[in-house]
Amino acid sequence: MEEAGKLSPLPDANRKAEGFNPLCGDHFTVFLQLDNDTVTDISFEGSGCAISKSSASMMTASLKGKTKSQAQELFAQFQRLVTNQTSEADEEANLGKLVVFSGVCEFPVRVKCAILAWHAMMSALDQKNDTVSTE
Repeated sequence: MEEAGKLSPLPDANRKAEGFNPLCGDHFTVFLQLDNDTVTDISFEGSGCAISKSSASMMTASLKGKTKSQAQELFAQFQRLVTNQTSEADEEANLGKLVVFSGVCEFPVRVKCAILAWHAMMSALDQKNDTVSTE
């Protein structure tokens, strides 16, 4: 059985980034092991609401084994999903279990919760050192 998301630092991470939402207190660090343009392992640690933690967990499960460009595309698709800018066919064909977050668009304040870890992941992919925020 495949492990869901990892809520711990990744000892062999060669990239990491932090995400923080000062208005609600969600705070995550995403750790990536990127080898030859492929995410060979990914984890996170931090705290936040149920939406942000479940999104981060499902993100790690979804991205392991993906190339950098596939990870970037999945980020874009997920962002469209939680902001209600995607079609049902796009959701089902490309997002798999991540479609459970489709209802988040009904609660605009919660979109920031769902997308925070994803923004941190993108920052880690791009090797940026800034803390990302959804504010």
